[in-house]
Amino acid sequence: MSSYRPEVAALLGKEFRCLDKGFVRLIDVMGDDAAIVQAARVSYGEGTRSVSDDRKLIRYLMRHRHTSPFEMVEFKFHIKLPIFVARQWIRHRTANVNEYSGRYSIMRQEFYLPEPEQLRPQSALNKQGRAEEPLPPDLAEQLVTRLRQTQNRLYAEYQELLQHNLARELARINLPLSLYTEWYWKIDLHNLFHFLQLRMDEHAQYEIRLYAHTIADIVKVVVPLAWEAFEDYVLGAVTFSRLEQRILARLLRGSQLTDRLLEEAGLEGREAREFRQKLARILREHDEEAP
Repeated sequence: MSSYRPEVAALLGKEFRCLDKGFVRLIDVMGDDAAIVQAARVSYGEGTRSVSDDRKLIRYLMRHRHTSPFEMVEFKFHIKLPIFVARQWIRHRTANVNEYSGRYSIMRQEFYLPEPEQLRPQSALNKQGRAEEPLPPDLAEQLVTRLRQTQNRLYAEYQELLQHNLARELARINLPLSLYTEWYWKIDLHNLFHFLQLRMDEHAQYEIRLYAHTIADIVKVVVPLAWEAFEDYVLGAVTFSRLEQRILARLLRGSQLTDRLLEEAGLEGREAREFRQKLARILREHDEEAP
């Protein structure tokens, strides 16, 4: 975009704090809602119509998963984040990334220390996540102190290796994943929506989820119509497998949801539990709307 709407211009360069030392900054953006509809209409040569028409078209595109017009909008961010978050983040391989280099520059003494209430035991249900209940406060404080001491010791050793003129690319190798790094991250809106769908999910790790919500607050200002459609048709949507639809059909005909019904349809264990969670989510989110 050669010019920005005032609300978008106000975001450029603004630092949104994340975690204890991290941030997200919007550096540049190309395109907006109008760019999406212009790309979608190019096949029959019509430009932007009214806002109402634009909204209908964007919602149609999102609803039917016509994704290429959303790729016409691009965001470039400057992000400071712990290395362990960056390693999760980089699994989204549909962006352009340029990261701060520990080969060329000395790494700064900046480490992530979680808040004591974020120190929790391993979840009994989720093998890759933490439980809901935090550790006892006294124990959590002790562990935070332990983390801080280890970080300081490893950084002191890093400095000592540098003083012995060890190459920076080798001196850095014992630094922990809690160390902060920075990068420029450029991504189109279609792939950014996919990133946000996964990383805003309640099952995503807390730290990367915080960054995702911060980015979402920026995106919804730049492309409000596309964001509304994304919320309605992706974030707020619930998908059902063929087996789950078989059960839904029986429920609509008056059957009761029982373990036997799930088993007869071929749902067992975790899959059955996830189906129940989907139904519970629908009831929970729309309970106030019931007549």
